[in-house]
Amino acid sequence: MQLYNTLSAEERAQLIDEAGKERLTLSFYAYAKIEDPKKFRDELFIAWNALDALGRIYVATEGINAQMSVPADQFEAFRDTLEVYDFMKGIRLNVAVEQDNHSFLKLTIKVRNKIVADGLNDDTFDVTNKGVHLKAQEFNNMLDDPNTIVVDFRNHYESEVGHFEGAITPDVENFRESLPIINDQLQDFKEDKNLLMYCTGGIRCEKASAYFKHQGFKNVYQLEGGIIEYTRQIKEEGIKSKFIGKNFVFDHRLGERITDDIISQCHQCGKPCDNHTNCANDACHLLFIQCDDCKAAMENCCSTECLETIHLPLEEQVALRKGLQVGNKVFRKGKSDALKFKHSGDLSTQPLAQATAKPETKDIRQKIKVKKTLIGKAEHYYSKSKIAQFLIENKELSVGDKVLISGPTTGDQEITITQIHVNGGPCETAKVGDQITFELPFRVRLSDKLYKIIQA
Repeated sequence: MQLYNTLSAEERAQLIDEAGKERLTLSFYAYAKIEDPKKFRDELFIAWNALDALGRIYVATEGINAQMSVPADQFEAFRDTLEVYDFMKGIRLNVAVEQDNHSFLKLTIKVRNKIVADGLNDDTFDVTNKGVHLKAQEFNNMLDDPNTIVVDFRNHYESEVGHFEGAITPDVENFRESLPIINDQLQDFKEDKNLLMYCTGGIRCEKASAYFKHQGFKNVYQLEGGIIEYTRQIKEEGIKSKFIGKNFVFDHRLGERITDDIISQCHQCGKPCDNHTNCANDACHLLFIQCDDCKAAMENCCSTECLETIHLPLEEQVALRKGLQVGNKVFRKGKSDALKFKHSGDLSTQPLAQATAKPETKDIRQKIKVKKTLIGKAEHYYSKSKIAQFLIENKELSVGDKVLISGPTTGDQEITITQIHVNGGPCETAKVGDQITFELPFRVRLSDKLYKIIQA
């Protein structure tokens, strides 16, 4: 009985491409008493693995929190796996605004102490005594009430690229930090103000609203379904968006555009920008905002130190990391002295620029337009001569073929092969087992894959 992943992310991505089927990115949560989270976890894995459902899911004695990718043609079958459990009958599934077939490439279900790390002792208050849920238009109406205080219960790197007009945006890195900060800040408004709260999908507000009611706040409200559901409702009902900018999401897309307003800056040069990047240095992976020009110049790195590091041989990079505590820079979300234009906390809603083009939202009924097959992997990049080396592992590659080079840092780059070298000499066709080199204007990494586009 399979209870774990057997494929790498790259292998899964290839299977998704070859299948040619559209997938839905969605999220959901439910607070409920689960007696045996491990048994519950295993049941879900068996059911979802059979449907090729992927994602990141946390289960605990208090419930479930899931962000997932599901084949569009298995959507109803997936919903049926939820309906087996009484506490998930009729559960709302927040479908992403923008779809991406590669949003998740593994099925990871983990048992945790809590489905959201809130730092609260749930035995000290009634977690079911929640705030009033508001739909999009109701939320907008309350935002217009001068007696309302609106609080963003997301983290600084989320609110920096998008938030509601007039929201308090705590400069915090996690949910547990925001609760005492907001409680102290709003002590004088418990009796007479409307406390209006929101988050990405609603799960943080479920606990926060109960906590603040326990703290003595009389009028507590929350955005039903969070920003994701709000966006769906305003699009369907033609309601004006009072959310400005991008909604940060926790898959590889790192954001869904809600309005064309860009309210944040590139952390390196200060240009208007709201695209997040994970630093390419494996000893860093700092999450920060980076424009296209800085991305090209810095090769997806947050600092000159990291840029120099990624050009070292892989063995040397590993040796430098081994046995060292790199410190707070590792996996932190936009907190680094190297970022000169980092802003958080008291954020403005004044747009700095307008997005030039909206990302294409895929119709889940539309057939795949580009078909490709994996033929090799990157082995090296000679930065001085701008030569890339690949190993051909499947099929053949010929001059004139159109290829896609894809990786988590490189992104998707399409080129047409004009010249190939094998063993130092030019050739017309490379076969399985050949190590090939050709010129590329961009750097490739060991995680990059080489695909041949076989149908356009």
